[in-house]
Amino acid sequence: MGKAEISWRGQDAQGERRQVYARHAGSRWLFFARAGRFERWTPVADPPLADWLALLDAVERRVDRRLLRPEAPEHIRRAIRERFPETTIK
Repeated sequence: MGKAEISWRGQDAQGERRQVYARHAGSRWLFFARAGRFERWTPVADPPLADWLALLDAVERRVDRRLLRPEAPEHIRRAIRERFPETTIK
């Protein structure tokens, strides 16, 4: 995984385990998911709020370790507010 890629494990809406990674491309984040280790990564067109929050958490931890720029979490918070206006995030 490159510097612009962040991955984590989680569950989908049906409770199935899955692996997710997000790639920073330009000013956007592209999400990909797969169910198992030997399956292909498939693009996630409209990632759920849980994936955005996991990405925000990972980016904040990378900023603390000086691996990403300090303004990166605010860009993700703005994207979350645009996609999920009913959500309140810190």
